Amino acid sequence: MDVSERPVGEGEGEGAAETVEPRPRRRTARLLTSAVVLGVIAGTCAGYLVQAAREPGKLPSLSQPRLAQARGKAPEPLSAARDRQVKVNGDLRRLLLRKPAGARDSTEDEGTDGWLSLPAYAQDFTRPKVAFGLLVQGQFRRAATTGWLQGQRSSVIRLVQYRQEEDKSAAASAEEGHYWAERQARTRSWPVPGTGDGVSYVHDRPTAKYGVSLYEAEAHAWRGDIAMEIWIYDTKPIPASAIRDLAERQMERL
Repeated sequence: MDVSERPVGEGEGEGAAETVEPRPRRRTARLLTSAVVLGVIAGTCAGYLVQAAREPGKLPSLSQPRLAQARGKAPEPLSAARDRQVKVNGDLRRLLLRKPAGARDSTEDEGTDGWLSLPAYAQDFTRPKVAFGLLVQGQFRRAATTGWLQGQRSSVIRLVQYRQEEDKSAAASAEEGHYWAERQARTRSWPVPGTGDGVSYVHDRPTAKYGVSLYEAEAHAWRGDIAMEIWIYDTKPIPASAIRDLAERQMERL
């Protein structure tokens, strides 16, 4: 135990308390600090004296090599169809996959006209209040959503966009999706083509949702400032091709 932390024992008075106060130690620290400062000052002064006694060196030439200028016409600017920044800053709902022919509208998402508000998106987390604060901190911008029903199978796609002025929140969102998907038992996974770390998952063990036992499949990927989330629910086991096809086609649209 350090002397400064030693407790005063029973029967010891104020005089005894003063004997354990580390005054010499503190004074020694101050002396060492002063010596270091004086040494730095002395060294700096000596350096200036040595530099002043030297002959001035010759300065390098200020001229620079001449750069050759490119000739010909400048390349044409990208069209709106090829400029990805124009696409992602426009109507985000247009980048969502279209509902398949014969599919019915789904009420799975509480979106409004294809948009999912920040409070509605946060409600899907197990701790909505905490999620809301983290999404604000992560610079949530907007989220577009679509969904449909085919028989007993429900499919939901979300594109969540972040401002990303400080952090790569889209990548972090996809990484969080991977983390929770991989924690479920009896889960198979496949990479999403065309992405660096996008993954599709099929969970072969059903879980109880909305009072029924449902099988799940999901996919998470990101591109630029947009995170993609896809969810499929069914009363029967979901084939891997279903989630893999949706994930690949949706990422192609981004």
